[in-house]
Amino acid sequence: FNELFSLQLFQLYCKHIVSITILLKVELKNINFRMFLGKEGQVLHRSKRGWVWNQFFVIEEYTGPDPVLVGRLHSDVDSGNGNIKYILSGEGAGTIFVIDDKTGNIHATKTLDREEQAQYTLTAQAVDRDTNKPLEPPSEFIVKVQDINDNPPEFLHGPYYARVAEMSNVGTSVIKVTATDADDPTYGNSARLVYSILQGQPYFSVEPQTGIIRTALPNMDREARQEYDVVIQAKDMGGHMGGLSGTTQVKITLTDVNDNPPKFAQGVYAMAVSEDKVPGEEVGRLKAKDPDLAENGLVDYRILEGDGMNLFEITKDSETQEAVIKLKKTVDFETKRSYTLKVEASNPHVDSRFIAWGPYKDTTIVKISVEDADEPPSFMAPGYNFEVEENAPAGTLVGRVHAKDTDIMNNPIRYMIPRYTDLEEFFIINHEDGIIKTTRPLDRETQAWHNISVSATEIAKYQIRVNIKVKDVNDNAPEFAAQNEVLVCENVSPGKLIETVSATDKDEMAHRQHFHFSLAPEVANNHSFSIKDNRDSTASIFVIRKGLSRMSQDVYHLPIQINDNGVPPMSSTNTLIIRVCSCDSKDTILSCNVEPFILSAGLSTGALIAILACIVILLAIVVLFVALRRQKKEPLILFEEEDIRENIITYDDEGGGEEDTEAFDIATLQNPDGANGFLPRKDIKPELQYPMRPDLRPIGNSVDVDDFIKTRISDADNDPTAPPYDSIQIYGYEGRGSIAGSLSSLESVTTDSDLDYDYLQSWGPRFKKLADLYGTKDLVDDNS
Repeated sequence: FNELFSLQLFQLYCKHIVSITILLKVELKNINFRMFLGKEGQVLHRSKRGWVWNQFFVIEEYTGPDPVLVGRLHSDVDSGNGNIKYILSGEGAGTIFVIDDKTGNIHATKTLDREEQAQYTLTAQAVDRDTNKPLEPPSEFIVKVQDINDNPPEFLHGPYYARVAEMSNVGTSVIKVTATDADDPTYGNSARLVYSILQGQPYFSVEPQTGIIRTALPNMDREARQEYDVVIQAKDMGGHMGGLSGTTQVKITLTDVNDNPPKFAQGVYAMAVSEDKVPGEEVGRLKAKDPDLAENGLVDYRILEGDGMNLFEITKDSETQEAVIKLKKTVDFETKRSYTLKVEASNPHVDSRFIAWGPYKDTTIVKISVEDADEPPSFMAPGYNFEVEENAPAGTLVGRVHAKDTDIMNNPIRYMIPRYTDLEEFFIINHEDGIIKTTRPLDRETQAWHNISVSATEIAKYQIRVNIKVKDVNDNAPEFAAQNEVLVCENVSPGKLIETVSATDKDEMAHRQHFHFSLAPEVANNHSFSIKDNRDSTASIFVIRKGLSRMSQDVYHLPIQINDNGVPPMSSTNTLIIRVCSCDSKDTILSCNVEPFILSAGLSTGALIAILACIVILLAIVVLFVALRRQKKEPLILFEEEDIRENIITYDDEGGGEEDTEAFDIATLQNPDGANGFLPRKDIKPELQYPMRPDLRPIGNSVDVDDFIKTRISDADNDPTAPPYDSIQIYGYEGRGSIAGSLSSLESVTTDSDLDYDYLQSWGPRFKKLADLYGTKDLVDDNS
């Protein structure tokens, strides 16, 4: 009513309401019409009882100095003489809610929390103050606690763990996160939540209304990076400013799909088989590597073609996933001494979504040499297996083979290694005693096994298989598992996790071997980023600086030292590239390059050159103009012997001329203590006082005002102790070279009657008053 009616109209309206109430009581008799006027002018109607109230509301978390007024109870039997006593009972009566027994005003004495109790049921009664006799039947009413936004959203089921297949399409649903808000969802926007992603871009996105996390980049490869740490924020008030927020972490793991074909390490494999071998014996092994996992990494082998298809067969070792070539039929050295096989490796489980990326197979050539077995010497063992450490120096002892002649003559045995079984000549054997040594250091990461043959010769020769395993030593430094740039917002808060890095090593990982991460010594004391070793061969990178600026630096190169605990320990320094990006208020990355800063001015190089050329031309014109003005300057004062004590009249408007009294004494401009010389200007008051130069003396009676003012300006500019320490004192001096010349009488050496002021008529309206004054005088003189 306060918005619709003036106070007079409102009073008239109330009178009409009273009149209507009386008429209704007369006509309806048993119907009671009650009116309740609230604290803010609301008029509420209630029938059935003589009480006056409706449902009351109290804002929660009220912290004012005085008890808050809930409402007022009033009975129509109350005539205002104090005979009526109001009594309040029910939930919180006397403790939380108190009532003034005379006026019926109800106050809340304590701070209420809607989340603890949303409403209170109370009972009011009006009794006679003297006899306590009820004057009205007891009546029940409700006080509702009105909600405010005092509870932030919470993720009750966080942190979350989710899995999504690698190479998924953009928009693939990963997981749905849900936050709850204890505030009233039916009142205002206190419980209206909006979700946003704080960390995990540009790989994932979240739907603002539903909290569903989806993939945002295509072709995410598990082999490059398997795990992502995503941070989701839920903000109430519909995401507007002033709302409360809560966050949760979502660890998303990329599951494997068959997106990599098998691959042989070599294009040609060399093997050898003796002609005395029986069918079923192993000839050699080869393996095609597939980086996929589980069934996606399974490889099947088969012989496609070759002249030895009928003599050899291929099987697979299910544990090592190696192809095992075995002898199917006996071979004869005299008949054929070598065979060639073409072997294919393929994936048995191909994902139909990635067929176009195929083929998911690879081929290689296997050359098998047949060795002569006529009257051979007999080796003491059917085969030899030796081990040698990688990187061992040349001449390292590998092992010894021993053969004896089965013939009666027992001729001496000569040992040798057929070169076709050791094409790169890694090993050498002593011809007399069969001792095998290395010819140069071996690298396990390049070739872990060397399958060679050793022949023992007397009249005929006999060969035996010697398998030499290269033992691993820790000779490879660890490095980052994936080389990815880290994107971080300019307004990132200190202590925030921005990346989790992991490492890999070409060496064999022992059971308890792990990697240790630390900042390189040269950046150990940097003020922007820190690292935490998680002790699980990963490390977390945190921001320790408040806010980053792309204008000052848009890319950070953070060297991280990675150490393994092998024997001997190895370490390497890898550089993590951190790029600063611009983000919006929801920390959504907008741009990560520097072009917007460079092009923000909107000017090309040609435009800048043109602007600079214009500035240079203008400066040249100004310098030329000043030089011309200085050539025309003349002394303002011709009196060198007189002490200037007259007032200087300011002619900056059409003022009163010589009658103007707003002048100042020239003596106030004279400073006998003025100093000359150059002193640097400073922005702050110096601690040391600079003495004035003693060679400057007070100015005598004869002075040029132009020189005098320049001296004072120089003194003020070079005085470091005079406030405001960086300013120029400005004097209202017209300067020399004016077209009109000087109008001051200081330069007049003749009387007014000797001067001709007719030229003032041509100077325009600004000098009209002077022209009228002096021109009128001349006319009067002429008339006289």
